[in-house]
Amino acid sequence: MLGRVAGLGPYFELVAEEVSGEAGWGAFPGGAGRLREVVRDHAGRLGTDETRVAASLLFQGLAARIWSPVVAAAALGVVPDLSGLRWRWAPGEPIMLGLADVRGWRVGSVAEAVEIVHPMVVDGLLRPLREALLDFVRLADGLVWGNAASALAGSLNVGAADPGRAAIVRALLAREPLVGAGSFGPRGFVRNNCCLYYRVPGGGMCGDCGLAR
Repeated sequence: MLGRVAGLGPYFELVAEEVSGEAGWGAFPGGAGRLREVVRDHAGRLGTDETRVAASLLFQGLAARIWSPVVAAAALGVVPDLSGLRWRWAPGEPIMLGLADVRGWRVGSVAEAVEIVHPMVVDGLLRPLREALLDFVRLADGLVWGNAASALAGSLNVGAADPGRAAIVRALLAREPLVGAGSFGPRGFVRNNCCLYYRVPGGGMCGDCGLAR
């Protein structure tokens, strides 16, 4: 199943081979020290000296890499267990997410999938990531969860239209802390705030930016 959803694109990939500490893999999200290094590297790649901007965009990118494969697999009837999620990063290299112990749950409905996915991702991964970032940079709650909602809704823009994926995404967006972060309209999902990408040199407003309305 992981191989099948990985075919949708790089943000849907979860490495399932050679995921170990010896190969540079560490527990996600790890401590603030490692995250500070990643944010610094991310800022350099973006060309910004604003730590807040780099941290915001890093959080959104990581949220997208977590939501995308989980929702796509859930729509096909299997929710991968991310409780042991690991990640690998080195300066100048893309971040990889992986699982050393590949397992999951079979699900037969949207409600069943959401009951597993929501606490696993929101409480088990995104909240710890947020807390680790807050150790060294200030990020408003609205921005953080707006980024998480944007990453979740944005996963629907990759691959063919899939009613199953769409139903899971909408059900997740209806739960705290994502509820109220944005809404679907004629041009798709539009968030109520901004990820700060417009502050990146040469950047602009994203397609779902609330400032564009």
